[in-house]
Amino acid sequence: MSASDLFFSPASEAELPALNRLVNRAYRGEASEQGWTTESHLLAGQRTDEADLRAQLHTPGVTFLLARTSTGELVGSVFLQPQGADLYLGMLSVEPTRQAQGLGRQLVTAAENFARQQGCTGIRITVISVRHELLAWYERLGFRPTGETVEFPTDPRFGIPRQPEPLVLLVLRKELFRA
Repeated sequence: MSASDLFFSPASEAELPALNRLVNRAYRGEASEQGWTTESHLLAGQRTDEADLRAQLHTPGVTFLLARTSTGELVGSVFLQPQGADLYLGMLSVEPTRQAQGLGRQLVTAAENFARQQGCTGIRITVISVRHELLAWYERLGFRPTGETVEFPTDPRFGIPRQPEPLVLLVLRKELFRA
């Protein structure tokens, strides 16, 4: 799918039900297993819910950038939040049946453009340390490990670990250069 086939826009309150479905399909449950970015082998339960998305959407500075096809189908989204000189990128979600078509890369590029418009000098992300394929994908996009780690959130509303070892998030950063 080419970049010209996608339209990017910030999410509105009315789009939260569709966003919630997309994020949960991308990360958890049977639908997520159709794609390569599933977390269902690591975590049971939902990834998010509408109340959480609504609270995030109403946090100052937060944007959920949505990717739609020319027919209006929601195929991707990403959470963006300025944090100092960097933009935090999280919850990158691509419809599982559309993964491995370049949509994730296009969302990251759109996030980079958004970050530059906000005057940010870099993008930070966190990735579960055992997600080796995903870490390699981000590294191919120019993200580099910072050496920092973050404890994995333990709120059971957003995932119940399926493994005995605690999960850890690795922090990666990509330096942005002016286009």
